[in-house]
Amino acid sequence: MKTVVTGGAGFIGSHLVDYLIENGHEVICIDNESATSNEEFYWNPECIEAKIDICDYDKIEPFFKGVDVVFHLAAEARIQPAIKNPTKAAATNVIGTCNVLQASRHCGVSRVIYSSTSSAYGLKNTPPHTEDMPTDCLNPYSVTKVAGEGLCKMYNDLFKLNTVIFRYFNVYGERQPVRGQYAPVVGIFQRQVQNNKPMTIVGSGSQRRDFTHVSDVVQANILAATSDDTAIFGEIFNVGTGTNTSIIELADMVSKHMPNKSLDYIPPRPGEAKITLADISKIKNLLKWQPKIKIGDWI
Repeated sequence: MKTVVTGGAGFIGSHLVDYLIENGHEVICIDNESATSNEEFYWNPECIEAKIDICDYDKIEPFFKGVDVVFHLAAEARIQPAIKNPTKAAATNVIGTCNVLQASRHCGVSRVIYSSTSSAYGLKNTPPHTEDMPTDCLNPYSVTKVAGEGLCKMYNDLFKLNTVIFRYFNVYGERQPVRGQYAPVVGIFQRQVQNNKPMTIVGSGSQRRDFTHVSDVVQANILAATSDDTAIFGEIFNVGTGTNTSIIELADMVSKHMPNKSLDYIPPRPGEAKITLADISKIKNLLKWQPKIKIGDWI
């Protein structure tokens, strides 16, 4: 395949780029290196580099010519920064996504795989979360990512551009963002342990998250890109494990290997769900996908 990966120098995108190249596919990587939580960016030396912003349609469109599959991961991807700057989140996650879809449509791309978020479920939906639940967006990040879902569905139905939508549940793993207070919690704990600092617990630590390893996310994308089942197009799929772990339990897992590790409790943050838990029956059924790595084993 000839592919485009937007956000391909970031955490999840770089793992996907590496997998594609290792398996003989041609990869164009579009990334403007704007992710503030990343310590560094990971450009595979065998990909075609395009350090451009997806909000600039005229610059990105030429890279979509002759492309088979687009993996759209580029986003303004953190809840708290999006709360501070909603206009930036809207520009990247809505206008940028529309640009990616329009370039794909104009250049005859066969399918687009869109990376969305489990934060679409919010607080009103009782876990485990199923894809047919109503959205309950609590912040500009989830609002703009769900808007991107709507664009994907519309391009699929109206313009006949095949799209697949993934809602990721708390992705972690090698290369995960570790910079700043709003990096994902596994990355924050990693940085704090490495720097011999207390692990910070937001609120009581009773929040539960469905932690999903990045390699499992990559496999979901590959299956969506190669599946012959047309029933997947225009559909939303949860990408999680079907189990969850509290933040205090996560800290305990780390402490087993760092017995003198202390905890530092900080105030709760607005706009965040209490519990995330994926129902993964749909993705198991239609894409034959199965998560393989457990958070406790990885730690």
